[in-house]
Amino acid sequence: MQPIPLNMAPFSQTMSSTVRSRANPLPLLSLAVTAPAIHRPNTTNLRKRLSSTSPAYRSSAGKVLKTYELDPRSLSQHLKVDQSRLLETLHHTCQWGKGKPWTNHLSTPGNLSETETGMSRLSLSDADKKVRDWFVDTTRSLGCVVKVDAMGNIFAIRPGKISGHATDIATAPTYAGSHLDTQPAGGRYDGILGITAGVEMLRVLEENSVETAFDVGLVNWTNEEGARFPISMVSSGVWAGEIPLHRAHELREVDGKGATMKDELERIGYLGTLPASYEANPMAAHFELHIEQGPILEANKQNIGVVCGVQAYRWYTIEVTGREAHTGTTPFSARADALLAAARMISHSHEIASKHSALASTGILSLSPGSINTIPGKVKFSLDIRAPEDDTLGTIETQLQQSFQEIASRDTTKGLDLSVSWRKDSDSPATHFHHDCITIVREAGEAVTGDERLVRDMVSGAGHDSVYASRRCPTSMIFVPSRDGVSHHPEEYTSPEDCAIGAEVLMQSVLRCDQLRFERGRR
Repeated sequence: MQPIPLNMAPFSQTMSSTVRSRANPLPLLSLAVTAPAIHRPNTTNLRKRLSSTSPAYRSSAGKVLKTYELDPRSLSQHLKVDQSRLLETLHHTCQWGKGKPWTNHLSTPGNLSETETGMSRLSLSDADKKVRDWFVDTTRSLGCVVKVDAMGNIFAIRPGKISGHATDIATAPTYAGSHLDTQPAGGRYDGILGITAGVEMLRVLEENSVETAFDVGLVNWTNEEGARFPISMVSSGVWAGEIPLHRAHELREVDGKGATMKDELERIGYLGTLPASYEANPMAAHFELHIEQGPILEANKQNIGVVCGVQAYRWYTIEVTGREAHTGTTPFSARADALLAAARMISHSHEIASKHSALASTGILSLSPGSINTIPGKVKFSLDIRAPEDDTLGTIETQLQQSFQEIASRDTTKGLDLSVSWRKDSDSPATHFHHDCITIVREAGEAVTGDERLVRDMVSGAGHDSVYASRRCPTSMIFVPSRDGVSHHPEEYTSPEDCAIGAEVLMQSVLRCDQLRFERGRR
C-alpha cells in the first residue's frame, strides 16, 4: 500500500476535473467548490501539548494503543469491528419507529423475521426521542462528552491526546456522522448504518484502550430526510451557515399546518443551548458511511464506493389554481381543472429531464376540495429535479417554468383562468468532496478489502449531510451495496458482511485522517 501523501493540493483551488477509479472509469462532476483544507495546527502549540500529560484510555494491563505512533497497515491489523455486535446494535435501534413488514412475507406472517420490517421514524417524533436518548446514553458510556446544538444535532466526542479550545479548528475533532431519522415507509439501513457503525468505532477504540492524537467524534444530524419538515439536511445546513436558524426553527410539517421544528425540539427535550454553527462547534473532517441506494456496487460485485461528489438537486412546491365545479353538470369545455393541468405538468417534467439526462420526480400531491363529484380547484405538488451539474438544473428550471405556464394557458377555458405558481424549497449545488478525504477513504477501502478491484469511485445521486459538512470542513463518504438498488422502502437491505466492511473502512478512515493531521502538525 502506498503511504498517505502529505503534500496534496489544497482544496481551496477551483476544481474542474474528471476523477476515475483505477479499476472502473467513471466520469465525475465538473464544478467549482471551495472548502478549507485539513488544518495544520500551530507546531509550537502541538509539541507543547504532546509533551504534557493528559488522561489516557488504558486496558487492565495499563497498555495504551497510540494510533499516532502506528502506520496505517498496523492500524488495520490491530483494530477490527465486531460484525455481530454491529448488526445487533443496528437492529436494536430499530425497535423505535418500526414500520411496514417486507411484502414478500405479507401472506405468511409467521415466517417474518423481526428484522424483516422497515422503519417509520420521522424526525423529532416520540420514536426519534427514544433513539436519541439511546445514542446519548450509549456514547456517554463509551467515554464521550455529548453536546446538543440549537437544531438538535448531537455531537459525541471522545477525547484524544491533543485537545484545544472548543472553537479551535486546528484541534477540532475528526468526525463520523449520519442520521437516525427515516422516511415514513423507509428501511433500517439508510442513515442508521452510518450512526451504528460510528458507535461500533467508539466501542472498538474503548475496548482496545486506544488513544488518538486528536478528539474523535460522532454526530447525529437532525431531519436529514426532510420527510417530516420539508427541507432535507436542514440542520447540517444551519450548522454550515447556509440556512438561517430562524427559517429552520419556523419550518412546519409537510402539510404546513402542524408543529414547527422548534416546537418539536422543545417538546422532546433536544433544543440545545450550543449554537448550531461551524464557528462555535467546528469539525476538522467529516466521514459518512451510507448505503449506496442504487444498483452499481451490487451489479459490479464490489464492496466499497469512494464517494467523490454529490449531484445537484432542487426541490419546489408547485401550486395550480383553477375553479371547483360539479363533475356531472360541467362539460369539458367549461372546466378549469387544476388536477388535470397538474398531471400534464408532472408528465412533462419527466420529458424535459430525460432530454437533459437528468431526473424529475413528484412525491407529494394534495388537492382541494377533495370530493368525488367536484372538479379540483387547487392542487399543490412537489417537484424534485437532479443533475450532475448546476447549469443543467438551471436550464431545466427555466424550460419547466415556461412550459408549465403554457400548459396552464392551454387548459384555460374562456373566462376561467388557470394559474401556476412556483416556490423553491431547497437548492443544493453540485458538490465535490475533499481530495485528502477521498484518498484516505480509497486507501482504507483497498486495505480492508485487500483488492483495489472491489473499490470504485462514485458520485452520489442523493443528497446527504456530508454536502453541507463539506462546505466547512474536509469531507468524503463511503458507500456499501444496496440489494437490488432499493432504498426509501421497507425492503432496503445491505448484507451483514458489507455492513461490517463499510464500518471497518469508516473507522480506518477516521483514524488515518487523525494520523495525517498529526504528521502535518509535526512538520
